Amino acid sequence: MLKLKYLFDNSDLAEMLLGNWEYDKESIDLFKYYRISSNAIYPFQIRNKTQMLRFSPKSEKCQTNILAELEFISYLRSKQYGVLETALSKNGEELIEAQTPWGEYFASVFKRVAGIQLNKTDLSDFIIFNYGKALGKLHQLSSEYKPIKNKRWSFSDVLNWIHNTLIDLPHETSALMETKLLQDYFYSIPITKSNFGLVHYDFEYDNVFYDEASHSCNVIDFDDAMYHWYIMDIVRALDSMQDCIPAEMFQQKKQCFMDGYRTEYELSEDMLSIEPACRRFANLYGYVRVLRSIEEKWENEPDWLVSLREELIKGMKEESSWFGMEI
Repeated sequence: MLKLKYLFDNSDLAEMLLGNWEYDKESIDLFKYYRISSNAIYPFQIRNKTQMLRFSPKSEKCQTNILAELEFISYLRSKQYGVLETALSKNGEELIEAQTPWGEYFASVFKRVAGIQLNKTDLSDFIIFNYGKALGKLHQLSSEYKPIKNKRWSFSDVLNWIHNTLIDLPHETSALMETKLLQDYFYSIPITKSNFGLVHYDFEYDNVFYDEASHSCNVIDFDDAMYHWYIMDIVRALDSMQDCIPAEMFQQKKQCFMDGYRTEYELSEDMLSIEPACRRFANLYGYVRVLRSIEEKWENEPDWLVSLREELIKGMKEESSWFGMEI
């Protein structure tokens, strides 16, 4: 999540950055549908086809991670995997670095994928099966992937980043303890070619689009990808499903998802034992990202920002409920 000071709509900045690409001038009206979280996303059109401008301050991102993300996406497309596609700038670049009146920014453009978000379907067994199948195929391709130029960071890099962020916050003792517990735990888990690789990390229903025409899924937003155990993606996907599936139906849908997954990739049963630790990792990572985001405060904050801060703090309390407990 970006720092709160970057969560404001800035259409002038978006238009300035978009000038690096071809676009239909009248489609700037679509900017009103912007969203900002880990990046700013502004929709627009080129020859009446919708694309997405994604940008973020350079201070908030690691260039190597972005380039590695784009390289992985390119690899997946070369294997005919259903994934978003970048649109090259006027200069033939996937990633733009721009000096602006608002500071230095990274920007890319992505073409819209076919289909509708998973949570906007009827979530039938067939669709959930294909959801699991898409994740299994992703892991199968990841297990064969070797970066050419850039490599994404790993779970250990993330834990080190968390530690370095917390070390200057002496009141965050329980979060620091949780970081140490997870470091010790994960360093004891075997890493093999079959159980560990580059995961999406955010394979949730809002990042997966079901295409009725092809009966398959298209995946977006690899911004959080990292090297981790594959079970992490399964945990995150299943947890997100609980938000849109009635509790009494969840076990059946979970089985459909796992049946689909296993048609493409087989994960050993013993990896299921690290599910709780993966969930703890996600909670800690989410907690610290929000902590960093809300750290700055200003006088006379607008009501929406005050409410957002309160909502984020509430979520942090839930995420921190397990901190320091034995894994």
